[in-house]
Amino acid sequence: MGNMKKVLPAMAAAVIAVPGLQVSADTGVFASKDEVVYANLTAGGDMIESYIVNIFDVEEAGLITDYGPYTAVRNLTDTSEIRRDGETVEFTAPEGKFYYQGNLPDEPLPWDFTVTYELDGEEIAPDELAGRDGHLRIGIETEANDGVDPVFFENYLLQISLALDTERYRNITAPAGMIANAGRDRQVTFTVMPEQEKELVVEADVEELEFGGISLSAVPSALPIEAPELGGMAGDMQALSDGIGEIHNGVGGLKEGIASLHDGAADLHAGSADYRDGVTSLSASSGELFHASGGIKEALQSMNSALSAEPADMDISRLQELSGGIREIASGLREAASGLDVLNSTHQAAYQSLDQAMAAIPDYAITEQQIQELYASGADETVVGNLTETYTAAQAAKETYAAVREAFQSMDGALTEASGSLASMAGSLENMAGGLSETLDGPDAGQSFGQLRQGISELTAKYGEFHAGLKEYTSGVGQLAGSYKELHEGIGQLEAGAGELEAGASRLHEGTGELKAATGDLPGQMQQEVDSMMAEYDKSDFQAESFVSVENDNIGSVQFVFQTESIELEETETAKKPAEEKKTFWSRLLDLFKFAG
Repeated sequence: MGNMKKVLPAMAAAVIAVPGLQVSADTGVFASKDEVVYANLTAGGDMIESYIVNIFDVEEAGLITDYGPYTAVRNLTDTSEIRRDGETVEFTAPEGKFYYQGNLPDEPLPWDFTVTYELDGEEIAPDELAGRDGHLRIGIETEANDGVDPVFFENYLLQISLALDTERYRNITAPAGMIANAGRDRQVTFTVMPEQEKELVVEADVEELEFGGISLSAVPSALPIEAPELGGMAGDMQALSDGIGEIHNGVGGLKEGIASLHDGAADLHAGSADYRDGVTSLSASSGELFHASGGIKEALQSMNSALSAEPADMDISRLQELSGGIREIASGLREAASGLDVLNSTHQAAYQSLDQAMAAIPDYAITEQQIQELYASGADETVVGNLTETYTAAQAAKETYAAVREAFQSMDGALTEASGSLASMAGSLENMAGGLSETLDGPDAGQSFGQLRQGISELTAKYGEFHAGLKEYTSGVGQLAGSYKELHEGIGQLEAGAGELEAGASRLHEGTGELKAATGDLPGQMQQEVDSMMAEYDKSDFQAESFVSVENDNIGSVQFVFQTESIELEETETAKKPAEEKKTFWSRLLDLFKFAG
């Protein structure tokens, strides 16, 4: 009896110590808890069911309390009881790993998945696909579920994969995915980064379609990402930044040169306007000059005819009037000579302005190839077009001026010569008038009269030649005045084009200035961009949170594993009939005994 008293407590202790039967009221301690969220989805991506496998790393055995909106719980470690009261779950766990499953109600996932199927370009329901042939297109769309804590969408990386049997599928393409061999299958894998929503596509030609479904998993993007080495690239970016600065400086020089061209074109236009006005005035005055010269010519001819008579037949009083008329003719010639001198001075000033402005136009030649290269460089096409038009107009004006320059130069000599001839003839007439007055008052009137007649005759002949030359001169001046209007209009277009070009160059300089300011520190900007991307995708500081309850702590990790339904051919009646069981040696031996009985 005494021995039994000793044995029973020992047996009870042994029973209590058996794993799975241990009961303890002590509170257990766990280092961390992991959650793996499983979900079965329809072939179209809708939820069927979901559950969580909770994994505890228990450091001290005892009572553990967990939380979750489970509809049922199941111990996956041993046979001990798990108690559930509302969203509170309690169980007694030994040291080490402890697993239990909690079934979830229609709990939404952090992502919404939509899977669509098209066969030969027409959308088709998944339950109508099995056994079909044709060109298959599978579309997989991932979106954030706004009804779930965004911490998972913002920090988790999605991996989506599907296996295609190469005996059924050919010509497999997945533009955004990676395709790899996996036995006789081709494994297609997509990766969706945190905070991204994607539309993914797989296409293939299929015979007797069967499909094992789509596997989706999500894990924290918690791997640290090392920043790329930017040494060489930074140097290249600095060189690009420096090059843009040089382009800006070059455009600044171009702008200054074009401004000088515009100023020169403006001066040219102003000088051309003065010259045009002078030539127009000269053309108008030339008609009056030619008309006055005609009157002088007729007066000299009349005088010469009158003097051809014998002195005895002439009226002395008329000869005295002749002396006054000769003086008036001489005065008119001097006025004409003076007018030509003024005109010559105006012509010279206008010609010098025009010649200097034309000389300011550069002589360099721009080829069509260089113009096309300028277009191809990315420069503003409007500015390049204005530059080309201005260059063409400038060269045309310069060529036209070169063709008529000799005429401009010769006009100076012609005007000077004409003025000198008129002044010389005026002097001769004045001398003649003075000699005639002295002759009429002197004793040798007959001899002097003969000399006067001879002089008037010679003067009349010479003036006739002068008048013929004056006619050609005034005709040339008229033609010059008419043709110069077109040249002046071309110079006006040159000035206008240069003005537009200067405005365009200013805009171009402003644009390159903005570009220079924006790219002044390309290496620094590139580093900032890299740092920003690193901050966006580096989730190494992410702290896991429970998917089912904010009351759960010590969360080590939370992972998601989803699977869509497969699409399979229905089994035939023959296939459903179980195969005849292959008999073993012992079964055949038993059959012999049955037969013997």
